[in-house]
Amino acid sequence: MTRRSILTIAVGFLIALPAVAQAPGLSDVNSQLRMQETTDSKLMWWLHEVTDVYGPRLTGSPGLRAAQNFAVDQMKKWGFTNVHLEAWNFNHPGWQNWELEANTVTPFQQPLNVRAVSWTPGTIGPVQARVVVIEPPQPPPPVGRGGAGFGGRTEGPTPEQLKVIQNPGTSPPPMPVATPNENKPVTQASLDAYLASIKAKVRGAIIFYGPHVEVPENFVPAPLRRSDESWAQPAGRRGGFPQRGAVAPAEGLTAAEINGQVNKFLIANGALVKVIDSGRPYGIILQQSTAGYNQNPNSPNLPTLVMGNEDYGRIYRTTTIDHKTVTLHLNIKNRFYPEGRTVYNVVGELPGTDKADEVVMAGGHFDSWNPATGATDNAAGGSVAVEALRLIQTLKLPHRRTIRVALWSGEEEGLYGSIAYVAQHFGSAENPKPEWFKLDAYLNLDDGTGKPRAASVFGPPEAAAMVATSMDKFKDWGFNSVSPTVGRQTGGTDSTSFNNAGLPGVGYSQDPFDYNTYTHHTSFDTYERIYEPDMREAAVEEALTLYSLANTEKMVPRCSAATMPPPPAPRVGGPQPAANVPVTPVQEFMLPAGVTAPERPNPCTAAPPAQAAPVSWPTGTTPAK
Repeated sequence: MTRRSILTIAVGFLIALPAVAQAPGLSDVNSQLRMQETTDSKLMWWLHEVTDVYGPRLTGSPGLRAAQNFAVDQMKKWGFTNVHLEAWNFNHPGWQNWELEANTVTPFQQPLNVRAVSWTPGTIGPVQARVVVIEPPQPPPPVGRGGAGFGGRTEGPTPEQLKVIQNPGTSPPPMPVATPNENKPVTQASLDAYLASIKAKVRGAIIFYGPHVEVPENFVPAPLRRSDESWAQPAGRRGGFPQRGAVAPAEGLTAAEINGQVNKFLIANGALVKVIDSGRPYGIILQQSTAGYNQNPNSPNLPTLVMGNEDYGRIYRTTTIDHKTVTLHLNIKNRFYPEGRTVYNVVGELPGTDKADEVVMAGGHFDSWNPATGATDNAAGGSVAVEALRLIQTLKLPHRRTIRVALWSGEEEGLYGSIAYVAQHFGSAENPKPEWFKLDAYLNLDDGTGKPRAASVFGPPEAAAMVATSMDKFKDWGFNSVSPTVGRQTGGTDSTSFNNAGLPGVGYSQDPFDYNTYTHHTSFDTYERIYEPDMREAAVEEALTLYSLANTEKMVPRCSAATMPPPPAPRVGGPQPAANVPVTPVQEFMLPAGVTAPERPNPCTAAPPAQAAPVSWPTGTTPAK
């Protein structure tokens, strides 16, 4: 379909009732929003409160609940209506670190750069003990499993960058390149033999788990902004979560099985604390583990710390090269909160007029990991959404549809908060609830501190063109384009929870800044890493898009029932939780077991909500793959 034909169809969706013709046009509102955000922004103040005062905000923790209470109170003060907390069942206790002290005592004295691993127990008061390094055998990496590495890029270096990497200096390397160790499959017998060899050493010890990570020098640092030319190439937002469940090697024990057995061995033999290397340069601590929520008896946890690569390396070398006894003094005070099994999303609204039963939404996740205050991930996205509604409310901009903001919890553990909300309110294209037909679109920002540079919209090209009507007003701020997507697999961020239900989720893409290199899930994710100019521009862009969608005659089109792409098939294989281990009873929508979905066109065919559901799938005998 040509761009002209798409835009022609989109214009049909944008024809308004006579009453709306009296509302200010997009250009006029764009000017008002820009001026209001310039002269009366509250965005950075909100960010300060959410991060400095209430962060970190781990799901189920007192910190998150205090931040949510702040958000409810403040949104009410700004005139939002129907502001409330909506509960969902996390089914795991909350957790929060309250005190953490870590120092080297001998043979040198040094405060240590550490963070507590979430959902691990603390020590029973201060402990002082020697360091014992253990290096259990590890399996070869799963075939096909790659990573972006430091810098966060997955597309690979350019030929020019490869040349720099291969010869960064002015002379040949002084020594031959070391041949890396090739891990072999780990048998139960070989693991048992290793554990027997260290049994006499671990009692009463602080365990350094694994070798020091040699972080390579980065000769091609990522730019803060991508070039305009690169944004012109079609691309989606970041990839996000991998599929849940580990990828097993072809034979032998998996890494998870090895770690579980070693943890049980260490606890049974009286080890005190486990310390792991963050594996990142410049003092960055990456911490994003649930540690099984400390509820799996087959995989118990020691008090566990992540240590900065530099501190870990110094102690590792002193212990393994000099064979000197290194003594640490540690005090880890962690608390579990049974009431954290029920957690909440924050919701508030600006009521509409003649189409008030129809809703356009914006939001971002409010929870964070615990090594810092969760500024770029994702106080930034939630703050932008709240500020967008505040701008509309302050300017008293008329809007026919209700505009709703949602601040999610449980995103970091698996998009649980938004998946639960979508299930509670909307259902799916296969089993729609009445509200499914009334949601216009959901806007989501979750890639750090950069302003929107592109966007994807679940649905037909006409849906993307409709969102582009307002976003194209920001070409002067570097916005590029809006693209359609038809993927219903959840992953990466909360807009995909709406996509999963067959609803128009809008996911913005942003410039990288320091997100993948420094701040994402790290100890550097603080208020200081927020780039204010981009955040304020983002609030204006979301506000104009909300205003535009809230005032059009027709809702954002969807994939017709006949061309709606299927949800993901049920996952088969992989490790399954034991029957006595609690799980979060929140799941994305999937195809029924035993159903093989027929091929659907990409792009799909546009239809109004009433013609987009319910969707039925033929029952087959072959399970979907």
